[in-house]
Amino acid sequence: MFETIAQDLALLPRLVLTLLLTGLLGWERELKDRPAGLRTHMLVGISACSFVLLGEVFIERFGRGDGDHLSFDPIRIIEATVAGVSFLGAGTIFVRGSRHVYGLTTAGSLLAAAAVAMMVAVERYALAVAVTLLILMVVAGLQRLEARAHKTQAPSSE
Repeated sequence: MFETIAQDLALLPRLVLTLLLTGLLGWERELKDRPAGLRTHMLVGISACSFVLLGEVFIERFGRGDGDHLSFDPIRIIEATVAGVSFLGAGTIFVRGSRHVYGLTTAGSLLAAAAVAMMVAVERYALAVAVTLLILMVVAGLQRLEARAHKTQAPSSE
């Protein structure tokens, strides 16, 4: 029992880093008053990380034995997580009229939060931090560029 507790505690730093990184992504959405903010991104992240960690635990627990082998395809964890997060992301997308769609960036950032969490779960910390920074650059930095582009466009003559 104590060995299991020690193993579980060893996984906690990955979960905490996941909360910090996905929290940054959620905070950016929160500042813009988007449908999925800080808590949603953190919950998506910790869920995705937990699924990957559970995969590791299952392999350790059931993959060893006397001749019994666990058939494991890690891509299934990614597929299931992407499907679940995509379903959640679809709930953040709203359409108004024929040309106004809102929430696509938030849906994308939820999916990105899941990817970051999976990177942390497999101990790819530098990659997770780098991807988090790149995502923030896209969702925060490019918004300013888009705003400038819309201001410089000439009004339609129609």
